Amino acid sequence: MIAVAVFIGLGLAWWAATGLEWVKPIFLPSPSSVATQIAKLATDGTLWLDLTASAYRISTGFLIASALSIPIGVLIGSFRSWEAGIEPLVDFIRYMPVVAFVPLSILWAGTGDTQKFLIIFIGTFFQQVLMVMDNVKRVPADFIGLGRTLGLPDRKILTRIVVPSALPGIWDTLRISLGWAWTWLVLAELVAATSGLGYRITVSQRYFQTNTIIGYILLLGLLGLITDQVMKALEKVLFRQEGHSQ
Repeated sequence: MIAVAVFIGLGLAWWAATGLEWVKPIFLPSPSSVATQIAKLATDGTLWLDLTASAYRISTGFLIASALSIPIGVLIGSFRSWEAGIEPLVDFIRYMPVVAFVPLSILWAGTGDTQKFLIIFIGTFFQQVLMVMDNVKRVPADFIGLGRTLGLPDRKILTRIVVPSALPGIWDTLRISLGWAWTWLVLAELVAATSGLGYRITVSQRYFQTNTIIGYILLLGLLGLITDQVMKALEKVLFRQEGHSQ
């Protein structure tokens, strides 16, 4: 109820600021203007085209980054030799601004979907690797010691003890990094795209269509909130037993 009240309060403040003409429409359009514009774009199919394109790009790019970062993060979190060989390099690259890679990614991959996948990968993979590493390192040493006492080889210790114990934390890492992936996707679409939510914001900026810009920004926030809440709900279902045991 508190969360709903916050959103209602912000909506009322927005309505009052535009209704009382405290702010000119070109800077902040009214809620009704934004709703009308979004409904128009949905009716002519533009909204669904942009939404589908962005959803495909973020799903593919995020899955590629996650599929590679999880096993690498598990390895460098479990073995010191892997950590010594990979962690410094990953730590070095993650401090490089993703924005600086946008023009390079266009040169390397063109302006198609591959370029969007690459930006999402660069923006999420290196952060994910280190966060998964931390998740693995938080597995109690007693669990691993028990596996060694039972004579389990390293492979089975990883698959039967380390990964299951770290999985709730890894899931939370994926949930957090998914929010970053939305940011990098929009960045890529703002610079080089012919469709997508970020592309539509850029086009609307040229024609001073502030209602479209605000509408798409709100839509991006809504999509991010929905995906975050869905992953939180799945976390409670998938790791319910782990939570009870703790």
